[in-house]
Amino acid sequence: MKIQMINCRKKINQFSLFFLLILVSIIAAGQTVVNPVAKNDDVEIGVVEHLDEYLPENISLINEKGEQVLLADVIDKPTVLNFVYYRCPGICSPLMEAVANVMDKSDLIPGEDYQVVTISFDPSETIDLGIRKKTNYLNLMSNKVEEAKKGWLFFTSDSASIIRATNAIGFKYKRTGTDFLHAASLTVISPDGKITRYLNGLYFLPFEWKMAIIEASKGQSGATLNKVLRYCFSYDPVGQTYVMNITKITGTIILFLAGILLLVLVLKPKKKII
Repeated sequence: MKIQMINCRKKINQFSLFFLLILVSIIAAGQTVVNPVAKNDDVEIGVVEHLDEYLPENISLINEKGEQVLLADVIDKPTVLNFVYYRCPGICSPLMEAVANVMDKSDLIPGEDYQVVTISFDPSETIDLGIRKKTNYLNLMSNKVEEAKKGWLFFTSDSASIIRATNAIGFKYKRTGTDFLHAASLTVISPDGKITRYLNGLYFLPFEWKMAIIEASKGQSGATLNKVLRYCFSYDPVGQTYVMNITKITGTIILFLAGILLLVLVLKPKKKII
């Protein structure tokens, strides 16, 4: 009877641990962020990272003065490159608002420390529409507005150059009628045209923005660090700063330790009772 009670307690403890593991897993799953980054070139819509690759030199653009320029000549400093289409009814506007917001909060100076290059991937759009959109997004900024006028550049392009540019970046989109399906993504480029980082989603932390730009200035690339930072820190609207998210970190540690403990209990050799 005593042996049966001991075995019963062990089973209860193992069941409790297993239940805890499932519970923590559910909590952790609730914190998961959908990542639009694809793992191969066969996808129709999304982003296929081409880290450490260089942009081709024959990408032609139309700038805000209506002049034809080469993207390679425009990139003379760390550059945050993004593709949108200016009449987009969907995620383009939130994406551009997020860019304006992080430029406003960052202590880096646009036009000096870095630049943002926005290109329409709809060849039918004219630069006049791009200029109107630029004015709208600059109006959302309260700091560095004059610097952003020079450091946030808007362009249009022809279909051949758009294909070359989007293929080089790995930006996959699909036309549906007069509109397009596409992901929300930014690509960070070094001054010599090398792809060093991707920032995905509709919200960007000022320190991940700054880190990506500083690393681009050195030609250093990275794929996952911004995801770690985003996971570990949350924005505190009261203090207007970024604080470590103890709940997420603690939950991750508990999940890790629970997994190890479960493995020990499962793999531990059972003592034979004589």
